[in-house]
Amino acid sequence: MLSRVANSIYWLGRYLERAENYARFIDVNFNLMLDLPPDLKEQWEPLVFATGDSKLYTSKHQGFDRKEVIYFLTFDTENPNSIISSVSFARENARVIRENLTKETWEKLNELYHFVLKQAGKKDWNREDPRVFFESVKNQLLLLYGLSESTVARTEGWYFRQLGLYLERADKTSRILDVKYHMLLPSPNMVGTPLDFLHWTALLKSVTAFNTYRRLYGTIEPDKVISLLLLNKYFPRSVFYCLVEAENCLHKISGRSNGGLRNNAENEIGALRSKLEFADVNEIISNGLHEYIDDLQKKINSISNKIDANFFQIKDNFTGQFSKQE
Repeated sequence: MLSRVANSIYWLGRYLERAENYARFIDVNFNLMLDLPPDLKEQWEPLVFATGDSKLYTSKHQGFDRKEVIYFLTFDTENPNSIISSVSFARENARVIRENLTKETWEKLNELYHFVLKQAGKKDWNREDPRVFFESVKNQLLLLYGLSESTVARTEGWYFRQLGLYLERADKTSRILDVKYHMLLPSPNMVGTPLDFLHWTALLKSVTAFNTYRRLYGTIEPDKVISLLLLNKYFPRSVFYCLVEAENCLHKISGRSNGGLRNNAENEIGALRSKLEFADVNEIISNGLHEYIDDLQKKINSISNKIDANFFQIKDNFTGQFSKQE
């Protein structure tokens, strides 16, 4: 497979997952606002920090007004990670590799693109309760995932798409957990209160983990929530699960499922997966959850860079420089 084709498929997976996560976060935050005490100020700032776009946002806006945050995360084309940007980039990558997609996948993605574009042009996008829009975006993306699951052959292209999806999911799960732990409560003495319970519940719902958590653990306890989202071996949105699946995709792509010489991307993701596999949630919390997640995100970014160098670029043997393969 040409590296430019693999690159487009990989980023198609990442952009679709990014759009789905943004729609999910905003939808859940709306529901949380309905349950908060009337005297408590709405908290939209954490959503911007969870997406990693705080510097860009503060360069364009003075405060964290609900309307401005929603526009920035949803329809702002100057934000390269907004829903409209992510869907547009996903569609462009899909157009480049159109012959590698099923007819149904392309049609559904095109339909999603025009749906988001149409909503962006409406003057009433900022109506009081836009959850119907975000619910529709989530459902259309889940339908796309279902189409791929049922119709795409498990060749290199499939594994590149899944690789992008799982790395993106691992990153976003870690970010939303980090933000909850440090930013959502107004003061430390609120820990353990009904408000604290509401925030942990919203966090679980933002990654569709609430029902799974209640079946596994019962009552809401922070250490158990952290364990589920970071270290659980069976929950599809836990960071550990995502890294295991991403590592399997890398092995399938490189053809080294049974061991042997591996590239540095496989080595690094294997080391990170192993670190989480034997981690203890109490040690993570006592040593500093924020520091642990910050290191985790840096390593995920490093893995992404090594994937780019190993699979999407070619090295000039004379200059030692990397360049995109055409």
